[in-house]
Amino acid sequence: MTTTQQLPKRLEVPSEMTWDLTTMFATDEAFNEALASFSSKIATVKAHQGKLKEGPSALLEAIEAIASISREFELLYVYSHLKNDQDTTNTAYQAMHAQASSLSAQVNEAMSWFEPELLQLSDDEIWRYFEEEAKLTEYSHFIETIISERPHILTEKEEALLAGASEIFGASSKAFSILNNADFKFPTVTNEEGQEVQLSHGLYGQLLESTNAKVREEAFKGMYSVYQQFQNTLATTLSNHVKGHNYKATVRNYSSAREAALSANHIPESVYDTLISVVRNNLPSLHRYVALRKKLLGLDALHMYDMYTPILGEAQIRYSYEEAKEKSLEALKPMGEEYLAIVKEAYDSRWIDVVENQGKRSGAYSSGCYDSAPYILMNWHDSLDQMYTLVHEMGHSVHSYLTRNNQPYMYGDYSIFLAEIASTTNENLLTEYLLETETDPQVRAYVLNRYLDGFKGTIFRQTQFAEFEHFIHTEDAKGVPLTSDYLNEYYGNLNEIYYGAAVEKDPEIAVEWSRIPHFYYNYYVYQYSTGFSAASALAEKIISEEEGALDKYLTFLKAGSSDYPIEVMKKAGVDMTSPTYIEEAMAVFNTRLAEFEELVASFN
Repeated sequence: MTTTQQLPKRLEVPSEMTWDLTTMFATDEAFNEALASFSSKIATVKAHQGKLKEGPSALLEAIEAIASISREFELLYVYSHLKNDQDTTNTAYQAMHAQASSLSAQVNEAMSWFEPELLQLSDDEIWRYFEEEAKLTEYSHFIETIISERPHILTEKEEALLAGASEIFGASSKAFSILNNADFKFPTVTNEEGQEVQLSHGLYGQLLESTNAKVREEAFKGMYSVYQQFQNTLATTLSNHVKGHNYKATVRNYSSAREAALSANHIPESVYDTLISVVRNNLPSLHRYVALRKKLLGLDALHMYDMYTPILGEAQIRYSYEEAKEKSLEALKPMGEEYLAIVKEAYDSRWIDVVENQGKRSGAYSSGCYDSAPYILMNWHDSLDQMYTLVHEMGHSVHSYLTRNNQPYMYGDYSIFLAEIASTTNENLLTEYLLETETDPQVRAYVLNRYLDGFKGTIFRQTQFAEFEHFIHTEDAKGVPLTSDYLNEYYGNLNEIYYGAAVEKDPEIAVEWSRIPHFYYNYYVYQYSTGFSAASALAEKIISEEEGALDKYLTFLKAGSSDYPIEVMKKAGVDMTSPTYIEEAMAVFNTRLAEFEELVASFN
């Protein structure tokens, strides 16, 4: 009789495979004491309200007070969410995280007066303060960023009202999340072993990777049957969410929700349009790859549910965690000794929570704050994909480490626009390393296939999402009702344009928009595509040892938010206002696609 292998309980996991959070708070009791005392400090920020007109010292004291309270809150919040994520079944950690989360709105509301009051001063008055108080110099870019938004900052009362209404504006997103993650009941389907299983979000992804076409089809149709049933409700939640974006853009005097979203990082809207234009021009490359998928799978008809099953079957290579650590250090050697020393510290100082345990949050991420290590959560199992995940998250953590150790608190973070660049550059270096060191044609083909699928899923798919996201915002702004029929028609046609004639026109895919959580973000998805493209360009410069490329890259990693993201990237050697970096990424895709075609042809 066989026994089912159970995941270990948290206390059963060896300490060396867990992250060390004692560098943040020595004990949970120490955290609870800090949390209790913090609540009374929030009001101290408001003590500076109404005083900015008194002179440069008043401005300096207000900025320092805001920085202090923000910094202290971040440490509390991050500790609570890391503790909760390591075991979501632990009610003490649930309560800990809930308490910290509830303080967020209070902190934001307490600071909401600052920008409107600052902008009651003229530009000349503000910069005269800087001339009179040398200690303000550190905050010049911080203040410049606020001043640049002068046309869009409201009165103190209006800003407080908007801040207080944040939960209202997030209601549609929250409703979707509850429906999607809690209330929807998915049907039972048959897995590869012929067993009846309850379909879920996690299982759905696994079943689409099945080598059995019937399993993939049943999972696909079963999943979408639920979204089709609730498509009118989901159209309403999405429409109302978009209306919130458009309303806030109008209130803040922006020409569009997209301008409002991108202005937060001073990203020109042309970056968005250029991405879509270049990707559209290169869709024949995606069509070529999709047609090759159909051929290699030996299918008479290729459906959307056939897009994720491995073309070449299971990977021929697997890595244990220890092996992956060693390989990662080899793959990242082009980054230089300064970079590698941080990676080694991550491994030696327990920045990584490695293995899965009961109740642990799924997936992987890099997290932390200015006063903590840049921790990594993983759920390790021996595979090539997990090694890629390790290298990816390490890219985020090294980026965070270098930023926080080279910038003051106010600039000790970086925008989402830049975040995926560091992680994906690492993935590119790992791909290049494996292609250089693996001689087995089957293994090389698998690595190439993984790269091509990643490119398809990031640059092509996320740009498709970006097109749809912009469409729904512009249509709502014109007063067009975003009904489910209207959304289905547009999305179905867009999917056909992107994937080409080799893929069947599955009616279910027209409702895919209804299950994508990212559409409840705010012009977010395009950054995956731009980030992947920029990472491809940077990795190529580093690998080819272009003069000054590594130094420029490390400067980018250390820059944080000390300058606008576009300017940070220009200093790194990539102009993201130009189409060149995306076209260069497409060239790499085509080169590797040609090599993949040649390799698989030799197998026959």
